Amino acid sequence: MKALILLLVAVVFVKQATSQTKIDLEKLGQNSEVGKYANIRGFKMYYEVYGSGEPLLFIHGNGGSIRAFKQQVNFFAGKYKLILADSRAQGKSVDTSDSLTYEMMADDFNELLNQLKIDSCNVIGWSDGGINALLLAMRHPKKVKKLVSTGANLWPDSTALDPYVFKDILSMYNRVSTEPATAASVNKKKTIGMMLHEPNIALRDLSKISCPSLIIGGDHEAILPLHTLLIAQSIPKSYLWIVPNSGHATLVRYKNDFNKVVLDFLAKPFRKIQGNDMYR
Repeated sequence: MKALILLLVAVVFVKQATSQTKIDLEKLGQNSEVGKYANIRGFKMYYEVYGSGEPLLFIHGNGGSIRAFKQQVNFFAGKYKLILADSRAQGKSVDTSDSLTYEMMADDFNELLNQLKIDSCNVIGWSDGGINALLLAMRHPKKVKKLVSTGANLWPDSTALDPYVFKDILSMYNRVSTEPATAASVNKKKTIGMMLHEPNIALRDLSKISCPSLIIGGDHEAILPLHTLLIAQSIPKSYLWIVPNSGHATLVRYKNDFNKVVLDFLAKPFRKIQGNDMYR
């Protein structure tokens, strides 16, 4: 009888511990219990931190927010200390400046990590967030322990973006340019307009990325697969994963595979494959 009671207590304890690691997805990105603002380089950056352990920073795409990672947070919760933030001029981050570049955003995340007293972390970036992650690793190499970038491009033309995508971005910019000037429309114009002229990253500069990197793209991406291959080939310690039957949203459409592959990459030492290892 005593053994049975102890077993029941253990089961209850495990269930409680498991429930404590779960993040309420309805509150994600607007969680008044954990959400905070940090004064970052002239604007207020909204962020949320969950859990404890080795830090893992998530960086969302253009016009997005923390909520872009609804399919990831509970998978990685309990394994890492999750840091999620709304990029400059997006989500709940308050930005009244008249300029925006990817380099500015990369430096913003570096400063956020400084204020959180985090010397080094793993980083997952999607789309524009993938560009920001690459730049963070280039400009602040000590801050990035391992890097995961999905759907990133290095320059804004038809050798990187599918021609349909570039035309669509231009169409969106033209539409928002006709909207009345409000804080929201100004920021939208600023973020969309940035994609027409940036980023401007040279392949040779990717050699500055010293951390192990996992470069991901769909085989029917907004970003051309050949461009994704070039990114991976230009980073000294990199793996490449082209996801079959996938567009830009690899981490949404194939969330289970994405989460497992990324966790495996983060958890295991980087393996350099050369010589006879290429046969294995």
